[in-house]
Amino acid sequence: MTTMLYRVRLRTGVFTFLRRTKFRSEYALAKAMGVNRSTVSRVLAGELQPGSAFIAGALAAFTPVTFEDLFEVVNTSEAIPATPPPDHRPS
Repeated sequence: MTTMLYRVRLRTGVFTFLRRTKFRSEYALAKAMGVNRSTVSRVLAGELQPGSAFIAGALAAFTPVTFEDLFEVVNTSEAIPATPPPDHRPS
């Protein structure tokens, strides 16, 4: 049995378009989202995965945009074998 890992990926094209149409700067967007500007930059650059604060902040800043508009859930490229629970039966 294998365990599939999933992650949330930012749709950077949509995010950047909305940022440019709604906010004067990345700093203004970060302030509206309640995160640091460096967090926005790092997520956009792919250096950081969007966490719950980033996701919630983006949805609030870009209302009425939906989760599906800004993000996608993707399988990671590696499937990791599930580790079976240890056998605790006495020998």
